[in-house]
Amino acid sequence: MFFGNLSVDLQTGNMNWSFTVAELQQFAGQNYDVYFVGKYANQNSDSDLLKLVITCFLDGTMIATPAGETEVEKLAIGDLITSADGRSVPVKWIGRKLITNHVMLSDKAAPVRVAAGALGGGLPHSDLLLSADHGLIVAGMVVNAGALVNGGTICFVDLADMPSEFTYYHIETEAHDEILANGLRAETLVDYIGRKGFDNYAEYLDLYGCDRSSQK
Repeated sequence: MFFGNLSVDLQTGNMNWSFTVAELQQFAGQNYDVYFVGKYANQNSDSDLLKLVITCFLDGTMIATPAGETEVEKLAIGDLITSADGRSVPVKWIGRKLITNHVMLSDKAAPVRVAAGALGGGLPHSDLLLSADHGLIVAGMVVNAGALVNGGTICFVDLADMPSEFTYYHIETEAHDEILANGLRAETLVDYIGRKGFDNYAEYLDLYGCDRSSQK
C-alpha cells in the first residue's frame, strides 16, 4: 500500500515525500500520543512533525512492594507498592505501551540503561531500563533519565539490540509519588502528560470516566 504524497521538482530533480500524521501512524503500526514540534510540507498546506514521547519503565523492572520486589508487568490495579518514604500506596492504574521494533521506529523509543551502581550507593541494585523521559530522583530533584546519559554507566540502548517487541509500563498512584525501581527512586505518572498514548487508555476511561489532568 502506498502512503504519503510524492512530488518532484522538475527543475532540480529534488523529491519531497510528505505524510499526514494518520499515514505515519498507520505505516508504523503504532498509536502514539502525538506532540507537535515542527512543520513539514504536505501538499499545499502545513502540517506538523511527529514526536514520540514515552515515560515508562521497561518490562522486567523490579518495583518495591510491602511483600518484596515485583516485576512491573505483574502489578495490577489495587496492588500495594512501597513509596520511597516507606508508605504503602495502592496502584490506581498501569499504562501499557507495546513497541514494535522495526526500521521506521523512532530512536526516541529506545530505552536508557542505568547500570547497576551507576548513581552511587550500589543503586540501582541491577541494570534499570526505562524511557528517556522518565523521571528519576537524583539529589532531591526529578531528572529525566535521558539527561543523565554519560555514554558509559548510563547510556541509550541501540534499538538493534532490542527484541522485535517490547513493552513500557507506567504506574499511576492517586498522588504523584516517588517509588523504588530496582532500588532507585523514580516518579509515578504525572497526570498532566495525558494517557492517550497508552494501549489500554480505554480501560482508564472505563474505570474513571475521564482523563484526569492537572493541566489547565
